[in-house]
Amino acid sequence: MWQIPRDIDLVVGVPRSGMLAAEMISLYLNVRLSDVDSFANGRIYSVGETRSDSIQMGHINHVLVVDDSINSGMSMSHVREKLQPLQSEYRWTYMAVVASSEGVHYVDISMLIIDDERIFEWNLFHHGYISRAFLDMDGILCEDPTEDDDGERYNLFLETAKPRFIPTVEIDTIITCRLEKYRQQTELWLSKHNVRYRHLIMLDMPTRDARRKWGKHGEWKGLHYRRSGCILFIESSSSQARQIASSSGKPVIDFESDTLLVYPKMPLRRRIKRKISRLSPTLFSIIFHAKER
Repeated sequence: MWQIPRDIDLVVGVPRSGMLAAEMISLYLNVRLSDVDSFANGRIYSVGETRSDSIQMGHINHVLVVDDSINSGMSMSHVREKLQPLQSEYRWTYMAVVASSEGVHYVDISMLIIDDERIFEWNLFHHGYISRAFLDMDGILCEDPTEDDDGERYNLFLETAKPRFIPTVEIDTIITCRLEKYRQQTELWLSKHNVRYRHLIMLDMPTRDARRKWGKHGEWKGLHYRRSGCILFIESSSSQARQIASSSGKPVIDFESDTLLVYPKMPLRRRIKRKISRLSPTLFSIIFHAKER
């Protein structure tokens, strides 16, 4: 917040996700809020009953325009064009919370420079990465089952499970440890809730008890993920997320702890070295440090 001028009279957010940052800043500064289109048409937001100020458009001098991120600068250029008729009436400061090295030149203030590929929590399920991602089902697309009796009550859950996060982008692969015998119910639920996907991988085992005895849920998911061309996995279980990341060597979003896990796949020589060093530090020293001796 120290980077933002203290004489701001109005914060104007860039819809849609720029409004998240704009609203937080307006609250911290205790000033009024609007969005780009509303302000271009002479409107600012009203306030609740706990606020007694009655600022008018004529009392505004300095306007802060806020977006959550800027990459190429194209979106901010469009915003400036919309506000061009008002340029001579106010002082303007433009900012983005996150900027690329290219985009930073289109704003006056940026709080973080990130040139790598990035994805934000608030647009995770609307991002193009979803079309190159594996998604867990229970706990992500729908609620987790409260109980699995492998019978009547579980069938009812499969039909009536409440949706959690429904992506607006086609998913590459949905992978679930639901048993293959429940494919029809699962596909019907996905269709009912307009979930678009290319592949649905289910566990081919006869019973719930056989699945529990087997117990390699994360490793199984990680194997399918590793063999795919996908670049992201979104998993609801922290323990499985760690197993998936470890076995695949690819990025995994652990949704339970809100963490991105990246366990790069080690070359074979390094994996052998690590294993030997754990089994016998003395043997490790002899084999891999012989040259130094």
